Amino acid sequence: MKKSVRVIIQGAIQPVFFNRFVKENADKLGVRGFVRNTGDGRVEVFIEGNMNEVNSMIEVCKKGPQHALIRNTEEREERFQGFRDFRVMDF
Repeated sequence: MKKSVRVIIQGAIQPVFFNRFVKENADKLGVRGFVRNTGDGRVEVFIEGNMNEVNSMIEVCKKGPQHALIRNTEEREERFQGFRDFRVMDF
């Protein structure tokens, strides 16, 4: 079963390193979508793929890399977009 979700992440994170961490994990899990900085200190991650892999990716986003301090995450189910890969995007 396919699933799409948007995750908004807030916390003490280094956006460049966090985005790279998200991209590497997305590629490992085989999910598609994007990660980008919102310009207001938050990071937006759009994830789509098979339900199990998307759920695993949500947990990766909630935990973050070793030195990140995630304070809050918001999840919102989205319409499937049909992305072909996972990208780091500019805001």
